[in-house]
Parts: sequence; structure tokens; C-alpha cells
Amino acid sequence: MPEALRAAALRLGHWLGHDGVWWGLGLSIVMGVGTLAIATAVVVAWPATRFTHDPLPSQNHVVVRAVAAVARNLLGVVLLVVGLVMALPGVPGQGVLTMIIGLTLVDFPGKRRIERRLLKHPRLLGPINKLRARFDRAPLEVD
Repeated sequence: MPEALRAAALRLGHWLGHDGVWWGLGLSIVMGVGTLAIATAVVVAWPATRFTHDPLPSQNHVVVRAVAAVARNLLGVVLLVVGLVMALPGVPGQGVLTMIIGLTLVDFPGKRRIERRLLKHPRLLGPINKLRARFDRAPLEVD
């Protein structure tokens, strides 16, 4: 183990041993509730036809499109990694939903096919549509 990583782990262990557990617990609760709120907002904001057709190309300037694409892809990768961590047992948060949101942000060949295939699964689409119904949004259409 690299020395810097070992030192960081020792500092974290020392901090958690001295009432830092309460800070860790509080941070864990805040992150769990925060990810749930953000995931809910994103899923509710999706148009019902989000997964039925490919998006039209933007009419923005090429530089604006490039910067937006890089930012969107970086955010998507971060959400995929965070979702993967939250999917582990004992880690609070909506791991699978966060990974799906991250997947929708990242651009790669075959992405739309994977999104549609995942969302056709009733165990995933059903709860998402129930959530959307609570906010008076139309159910997602998946072709």
C-alpha cells in the first residue's frame, strides 16, 4: 500500500475513533437523502418520450456543444462511479437509479439500446413510473 494512502487511512481511523463516528453517520444520512432527492428530480424531469427516439442535434455553437458534451460526460462518469459505490451493501443511497442517470448522461456507441433494454425491465420501469405518477408526470414510454 502506498505510504500516502496508508497515512490517509490511519488519519481517518483516528478521526472516526474520537467521536467522528457521529460526523460520519450524519454525512452518510445527508448523502443518502441528497442522492434520493436529486435522483427523484432528474427522473421526474425526464420527458415521457425520453427513451422512444434519438435526440435531435443541437443548434448551438460548436464550442458550446463541445464544452457541454465534456461536462455531461464527466458528470455521467462521476454518477456511475458514485452509484456503483452506493449499490454496495451498507452504503446509503439509490445506487442503481444513480447509475442509470449517469448512464443517460454519458455518450458512447450503443447507449440508447442499453438504456431501452434496462428500462424495459418491469422491476425498474414500474417503480420509476410510480414515482413519476406521484408528481403528476406521464409514465415513461420505452419502445
